[in-house]
Amino acid sequence: MKILLVEDDALLAAEIAKALRAENFALDHAANGEDGQHLGETETYDAVVLDLGLPKRDGIAVLQAWRAEGRTVPVLILTARDGWSDKVAGFKAGADDFLVKPFRVEELVIRLRALVRRATAHGANRVVCGPLTYDSGLGTFERDGLPLKLTGLEWRVLSCLILRKDGVVPRGQLIERVYDGDADVDSNSVEVIITRLRRKIAPARIEGVRGHGYRLMPGEAV
Repeated sequence: MKILLVEDDALLAAEIAKALRAENFALDHAANGEDGQHLGETETYDAVVLDLGLPKRDGIAVLQAWRAEGRTVPVLILTARDGWSDKVAGFKAGADDFLVKPFRVEELVIRLRALVRRATAHGANRVVCGPLTYDSGLGTFERDGLPLKLTGLEWRVLSCLILRKDGVVPRGQLIERVYDGDADVDSNSVEVIITRLRRKIAPARIEGVRGHGYRLMPGEAV
């Protein structure tokens, strides 16, 4: 899953980024409202963490602009203000969730997973595809009831596929969601990850759809 973090506090942004990457999220960061709004308009994200008190353009204005353009990406707002009026303004602007500073980064991770799960129409914590089970609350995979060991990139690809199981995920969308925005991506890197995953998840399979992308299927082809 790929997250956009819009936060001007460098220390807090670094702490959040470290925690999210440790949980296998890909991440882009903007330190002001103008840059954050631009990224939200030009890149694809599974969720956004948006501070309210931003330089150049405040978070409410950024969120209002996204929603006016029809962008439905889940947005979790951060603020140092504990006033009810700020929460009301945030939700009226289109926020999906709210955290008041200071907060535990672990709670932020849990809330982000819940937002992404709801946005992909999987209300339950556990998503099953053949022998695979994904616990979106914990961010863990099992194969036939046993923990499945994955690298960070493998986890990102497989979580993207299982949350859209039976549907085709375009190759470009996988790259966008798997890699940080400033990553140097080799043209064959996704194929290498897919090949490794196919060996790990059998009899579930990842099907290549020529000219479109990949989809996760529960068992062997008939």
